Parts: sequence; C-alpha cells; structure tokens
Amino acid sequence: MSQAVLSLLLAGLAYLLGNRSSPTVTLDSATVTGLSSGSVNEFLGIPFAQPPTGQLRFQLPQALPPHNASFSATAYGPTCPQRAKKIPIVSGLPAEALGYLARFDSSTVTALAAEDCLTLNVIAPSDATPDSKLPVVVWIHGGGFEIGGTSGYNGTVIVDKAVSLSLPVIYVSINYRLNAFGFLAGQEVKDAGIGNLGLRDQRLALYWVQKYINAFGGDPTKVTIWGESAGSMSSALHMVTNDGNPDGLFRAAFMQSGTLFPVGDILQGQKYYDALVSETRCSSASDTLQCLREVPYETLLDAVNQSPSAFSYQSTVLAWQPRVDGVFLTDEPRKLVEQGSVADVPFVNGVCDDEGTLFSFATLNITTDAQFEEYLQTYRFPEAPPTTIQELMEFYPANISQGAPFDTGVLNAVTPQFKRIAAFQGDITFEAPRRFLLQQRSGKQPLWTYVSKRLKTLPVLGSFHSSDLLNVYGGEDMASYLVRFVNNLDPNGGTDLYWPQYTTGKPHMLEFLDGSIPQALTEDTYRVEATEFLMNVMLGYSL
Repeated sequence: MSQAVLSLLLAGLAYLLGNRSSPTVTLDSATVTGLSSGSVNEFLGIPFAQPPTGQLRFQLPQALPPHNASFSATAYGPTCPQRAKKIPIVSGLPAEALGYLARFDSSTVTALAAEDCLTLNVIAPSDATPDSKLPVVVWIHGGGFEIGGTSGYNGTVIVDKAVSLSLPVIYVSINYRLNAFGFLAGQEVKDAGIGNLGLRDQRLALYWVQKYINAFGGDPTKVTIWGESAGSMSSALHMVTNDGNPDGLFRAAFMQSGTLFPVGDILQGQKYYDALVSETRCSSASDTLQCLREVPYETLLDAVNQSPSAFSYQSTVLAWQPRVDGVFLTDEPRKLVEQGSVADVPFVNGVCDDEGTLFSFATLNITTDAQFEEYLQTYRFPEAPPTTIQELMEFYPANISQGAPFDTGVLNAVTPQFKRIAAFQGDITFEAPRRFLLQQRSGKQPLWTYVSKRLKTLPVLGSFHSSDLLNVYGGEDMASYLVRFVNNLDPNGGTDLYWPQYTTGKPHMLEFLDGSIPQALTEDTYRVEATEFLMNVMLGYSL
C-alpha cells in the first residue's frame, strides 16, 4: 500500500471518527453539535424559550426566534431554581431503608441551578437521520413541582433498550420552572394571567418538539408524553387543558405515580404569595408582582425556601402547585374529566404499592387518634364537618396491619400512627385520583394500569414513591413495556407477560414483583370504598 493511499485511508477514518464524535443537526440556519456516546447521539442543553429572567421572570414563556447562530449542545443546562429539600431522616431506621432514602435524596440533588433554565435534551440512535421518522417519548421529570431536573435521568438507557428491541425511539427531556418561579398563585397572578407557568413551559417545549424533532430523526406525529410524580401529574393536566384537545402535541401518555390530583382555584394560593411578598420586603410596593420580578435572585430563592415543602409537616398539601387559573386550567381537574374534557389518546397510569411512606416521616409526632384527627381537619379538610373526618378515620383505621407498607402485618410501625398516615397520604395523592380517571375513561379510550410491588420487603418504606423508576431507568421490564407503547400504542409484545387493558367491567392490573415471577395479573379492586370516599370528599374540599 502506497503512502498516498494510506494517508487517504487515515484521513477518511479520521473524518468518520470525527463525525462520530461530533454529530450535528441543522435547526433553521444553525448547526448544532452534540456528543456521540456509544450507540446514541446526545444533544444536550438546547434552549427552547427565551431566558425567563429580568422582566421575563413571572411571565409566560416566550418562544425563541429562528436559530441563526451555530452552537454546541454537549452539556446539560442548569436546572430550574430548586427549593431546598430535606427529607426527615428517622434515627434508628434500618441501614437498607436509609440507603434508599439517601439514594432518592441524591437523585434529585442538582449541582447547578439558575433562572435561565428552559432547555431540553434530545437523545437519538446514532444512525437516526431526518428520514427515520422514529416515535418520540418526551420525559417530564418529577419532584413535587419543587425540585428536579433532566440531568438526573439517563435517557440513553431508554434509547438503548428501544434499539435492542428493534423498536428505536427518540428521547426528549425538558426542564420547566418550579416552585414559586413556575407556580406562583394568588389574585395578582390571576389578574396578570400568569398562572401555571411551569405547565406553560412544558407546553412550549412540546411545540418545540413539533417544529424541530424531525431534524433528529423523530416523527412529530408520534409523540408520547411520559412523566413520574409531578411529571406524571403534569402529563395528566396536559390531557385536560385546551378542552381536551392535544393540538397535535402528543398521541399517548405514560404516567407513573401521578394523575389529576384535586387542585383548587388559584386564589387558594394567596397565603403563599403574601408570605413571599413579605419575605422579600415587597409588601409596601404599589405593584407587588413587579417588585418580585426585580428582587435579587438569591433573595427570592431564600424566600421560597421559607415556604412549606412536600417533606414538611403538611406534606403533599403543596405550596407551589398547578391551580385553576381560568386559562390553562379552566376548572378543577375532576370536573374537567366529568365534562369529558380529556384528550382521546391511549394512556398508561400506574402506582407504587406504598406511595405514602416517603411523605410520612415529617408527621411522626402524630401518635394518637386525636392528633391524626386534628391533622386532617387542619391541613387537609379545614372546612369539612367533624362527621366527615370521623368517617375518613374509619376508612383509615389505627390498626397497623392495615397501613402502609401494605401487607406487612405488624411490621414497620415506626409510630402507632405512621402506617395509618402513610396509607392515607398515598391514597389521597396517588391512588384515588388514578382510579377515578381510569373509571371515568373506561370504554372511551385504550387504558392500562399497573402497581409496582418491587422492594416490598424494604423496611419502613416498602414499595415507596418513585421506586418504580428503577424498573424503567434501570432498563428493566417496564422500559420494554414503555418502548412498545411509544411505538405501537400498546405495551404488549416480546416475552413479557401480556398486559390486558383496563375497563370497569374487567379492571385488569399488572403487578411488577420481586423474585422469580417478575409480573402477574391482578384486579384493581383494593381499598375501593376508601378511595371512592376520598374522591367524594376531595370534590368538595380541593386545595
């Protein structure tokens, strides 16, 4: 072989390797350079909106003009401002439980947060081209509308799983404004028309996907929205906004541990707005909302951190959450469902068996029936008559063998009321709304539901909230069901157990289990009377 030929071959190899290490896409007139990582290409930290800073703080997200300058997309962007998080750690917990709590804590810790945070990430098979027309799954992270970001979730696992099943997909993950930055509430917010900014951010990101995902190899007509916890609740809210018209933004939804929870009018968040105004010394301003736009970032964040969190005493009674604003949410979610204002798309909605344990460590000082009754009356149903509270306590008795972690007998009773509170917290926030949505939509669209009972033997926590993320981001069987659903609008196929659709006549439910039998079929009939009672009470006393 001549030196000239060898030089040409080496140059060609260098060119190919260079292209492999630096994949590019064209957005408008800009070249965007990403990363090559094994069998996937990653494009990270792509802005989808103007920075919500300065006078755009507490404003609707603004679309970007067409891209006209090339840029690198090789690192995750900052997460949106995070509320300080502190999960109460109970002394004396078994080491295994402490280990999982620490793991959960670290999974939502982010090294860098900033107001300029409205970015998304696209991960695609390395051989995807604009002609590939692959289905797209859009991940909306959880975190109680207070914490979290995209960098804590490894989307390459999903893309690799899809490729291994010969069902390739494009993975997109999005940041959105959190806590007060994204979910400010009150009269001033309503008057300005800026409610539910975090959901509006998500919506704008979905429009970005429609406009640009073809460049990465995706098909904008085959988008599935997917989320967990607050991300799952967000997905459900996208299904009921706009009179139930998805506007072509998605054709299916996959929801883990979250659905249409009972939020009330935006004015019910007034006390949190007023506290924020007071903490930032904006009380004397003639325009408190404008004052909040102008206070220094750190001052505002410090004020946010004074508000209750999902791990505070009031637990899942969130200070910063979606609320009925008359625009994005025109009515309470339950009423929208009853009106038929629901996107007519296939969806999956599942839960973990012991959703409430994680949120019940802040109430360990509740040790008597009277204290539990006071908690319910004060924080959950302040306007409910005592007879309603008493009836609720009968559905959630002090008998520890009936509490969560469920089916663990007398074990895991950290206090005499812990398992009772954990059962209540899980059902009111996750189980009851999930079952209500399924029952309302039965026979109207394809539905599937599941319960994850993995880690059931984990002391105190059991199959705790978010534990099913291990099933999917760990590349396990739930990832396979997800990929098939994104491709075929049906989770079935391969060697996994057949997963029948849910109907009220046949309420099939898939169980994810530990041990030699990883999946089983059951019926979604546990604690039906209790969850029905909860939904009826919540209709009259939304938060």
